[in-house]
Amino acid sequence: MAEKTDVWQGTLALMVLKTLETMGPLHGYGIARRIEQTSGDALAVNYGTLYPALLKLEQEGYISAKWGVSDNNRRAKYYSLTRAGKKQVGKEAQQWEQTSEIIARFLAPETRF
Repeated sequence: MAEKTDVWQGTLALMVLKTLETMGPLHGYGIARRIEQTSGDALAVNYGTLYPALLKLEQEGYISAKWGVSDNNRRAKYYSLTRAGKKQVGKEAQQWEQTSEIIARFLAPETRF
């Protein structure tokens, strides 16, 4: 069985925003599990990284948080995308695509430019 990889620095915010865009409001554990599931369990979300990222996204106004009750009847903080967050998803996705294209150029068989 393959070893799980930690989420790359700089990609967690985009994964969180995209997860909330797709799934709607979720608590931190739900966000982490969805990211892991979407990766085919190839990624491991470190909770010591996730919760500071959620706090930062909330402070930036991209997500909002509200206390609620989880499926197992525990108190949990639910995060949802704000209007600014919806715009940020598109912006960050475009930046990621551009970065991926640049990296792909370096990994492709050598070609002359």
